[in-house]
Amino acid sequence: MADRAWPSGRSRASSAAVAVLLAVALSSVPSGTAHAFTGGNHEAVTRAALPWEPVTLTAMADARTGAVNADDRPPYFGVGPLHCDNADYLAARHDPAYPRTRDEATTELLACVRTSVARFRNAVRAADGLVDADGGVRADQSDLSSPCTWNEGSDRAKCAVLEQLGRGWHPIEDFYAHSNWTDRPAPGPVSLDNPPGLGRSAPAPFPDIRRYSAMKDADWTRDARARIPEDLATGCYPDFDSTSVRAADCEGRIPHDRVLNKDTTAAPRFERDDNYARATAGATAEITRQWNDFKAELLTTYPDHDRGARMICVLTHDAPAAGCP
Repeated sequence: MADRAWPSGRSRASSAAVAVLLAVALSSVPSGTAHAFTGGNHEAVTRAALPWEPVTLTAMADARTGAVNADDRPPYFGVGPLHCDNADYLAARHDPAYPRTRDEATTELLACVRTSVARFRNAVRAADGLVDADGGVRADQSDLSSPCTWNEGSDRAKCAVLEQLGRGWHPIEDFYAHSNWTDRPAPGPVSLDNPPGLGRSAPAPFPDIRRYSAMKDADWTRDARARIPEDLATGCYPDFDSTSVRAADCEGRIPHDRVLNKDTTAAPRFERDDNYARATAGATAEITRQWNDFKAELLTTYPDHDRGARMICVLTHDAPAAGCP
């Protein structure tokens, strides 16, 4: 989770560039967006969640070069849905004049989930290149002797799968750092500087990425919308939201910085009731769930000749040509 936050110096893209980036990030390729934990926090969460061999795990998790941190590089850093930003909201019982509606906040959360759904679908398709039609490991497609380049066009299937998973998991990890799902507020009245905390320990029900990936967009968004509690919020950050509109500032809204984020030890919400530890635990459990769901999808999608099982082996082993006979 980067502090918009986890890594520093996120650069800003133009509105036109962001519109194009959103179109790519929020839609799947036909089968045809911090503001987040810092890179080190993303690394710790990802390493704790994945029982992979060291070279492959580093390719996914490394604070500077890992796939899970690729969305904290320009121009992705400036796109709010890639970091679950801008789903800020205070219910009328707390602030009847709050400038955003529950529906507007929910729309931003759904945009965050949507990019993960798209990345999941992409990763499943890319996995087809890991093994041949008979289930044999394709050594040229699974070799990590040279670094992957997270450029949306890798020449190796393993790099492509890792990139799609990493970019899909980043916003999910950020959700726990940027929202009030796991945390608790300070004593005193609810306000812009002290929004509610839901204090949940179980993973959020609406990043149900595998199930949603098999559903029509209208159907899964309806399902997810019904699972979002009224008081759930993430902070406002002056980046581009899902409509490619960039907030000039967050005046009159719950801000990400200094209030709701738990990206760094300097964040006020960090210390209250172990909020940082709670966010980290939530994100770790979530990525464990996402990896298990991805494995299950590979087994279902590629059953012949044990192809799905061998794909999982390739993705977890550093030398799959030898280790996944």
